[in-house]
Amino acid sequence: MSLFAALRLPREILFGIGQRHALASVASRTGRRALVCTDARFAATPAFAEMISAIEAAGISVVVHDQTLPDVPRDTVAACVEAARGFKPDMVIGIGGGSCLDMAKCASLLLSHGGALSDYYGEFKVPAPVLPIIAVPTTAGTGSEVTPVAVVSDPDRTLKVGISSPYLIAAAAICDPDLTVSCPPGLTAVAGADALTHAIEAFTAMRRPGDPELAQQHVFVGKSDLSDQFALYAIRLLSRSLEKAFTDGSNIEARCDVMMGALAAGCAFGTAGTAAAHAVQYPVGALTHTPHGLGVATMLPYVMTFNRRVAAAEIAAVGRALGLDPNGVENDTAVADAAITEVSRLFATIGIAPTLARLGLPEDRIDWAAEQALGIGRLIKNNPRQLDSAAMRDLLRAAYDGDLAASAL
Repeated sequence: MSLFAALRLPREILFGIGQRHALASVASRTGRRALVCTDARFAATPAFAEMISAIEAAGISVVVHDQTLPDVPRDTVAACVEAARGFKPDMVIGIGGGSCLDMAKCASLLLSHGGALSDYYGEFKVPAPVLPIIAVPTTAGTGSEVTPVAVVSDPDRTLKVGISSPYLIAAAAICDPDLTVSCPPGLTAVAGADALTHAIEAFTAMRRPGDPELAQQHVFVGKSDLSDQFALYAIRLLSRSLEKAFTDGSNIEARCDVMMGALAAGCAFGTAGTAAAHAVQYPVGALTHTPHGLGVATMLPYVMTFNRRVAAAEIAAVGRALGLDPNGVENDTAVADAAITEVSRLFATIGIAPTLARLGLPEDRIDWAAEQALGIGRLIKNNPRQLDSAAMRDLLRAAYDGDLAASAL
């Protein structure tokens, strides 16, 4: 197959200790009136106050919205936009975890084009560019700082919903590992496991022919030769340092690796997309009210086992990026099996629930969750092995029971 690649990324990505101090300069080149979206916890920190003071000292007027909630409830976006509309911002800055960045994307969208968020659910529904977004993550997991998607909670729907458009990609992403040092172990684990799942699902996603219309008709186009490089880099970094960052949050080298891994994973899946593990988490998360990263990580070993039949070479490449078979002498099947075992071991070590039962999924809702997951076409179409209703039910049953072998059938 000839080389094919597709990437959509911010025009500027800054990474490194202390890079948050570049925010005022980046904002100065972007606009003069900034809406800043964050949450109440981070708004109370000295680091936030320092960044806001620097922005204002650069001659930029600022309005702060510090009421961002987890999973971005739909109506909170409308409230933020209504409060900010009279201020007439010409840029939106998101500072915080993934929800703060998604709030910034959604606020920018509605300030630019009006209407209701539901008008934009799905792919390619955003009609034109939005206000420039500057993303400053304080956790290392979602990759939202570089991706074209925002996820919100809609009270009229059981599942969370996504807005996917290249117009939602931030103009600039500023990633400072110092901002993640205060993350507690549980959040470090869930966010880092989310990032590793992004990388592995992006690398093992369906590869499609490089038709010139592919990237024009789909936001997430499947794996490609450039997204693969970001995915493998993320896997290498996360495998060597996630456990260290979980064990000792003050280990700045590990924090750097994990944040870079999350960033690289976002660069990969922001174009390649994710697959079945993410599809399952939408209904499972709705039923169990568990963090997104926890749910996708619980599913990942089962999805890898299910996909091994058609993606042994790719899963073996994941294993080698994990540090297995350094001399390249083992066959792909053996390395793929070892990769699944290693992912399971790592996740167990950092406290990821090993089964859907442990997540709290009611046994009598397995069939419903399978039906809902199968309906998330933008993710299911990316899975390298085709899933039908029976296969999805069997996969969830295996993950509920903790039977990895059964998920291979």
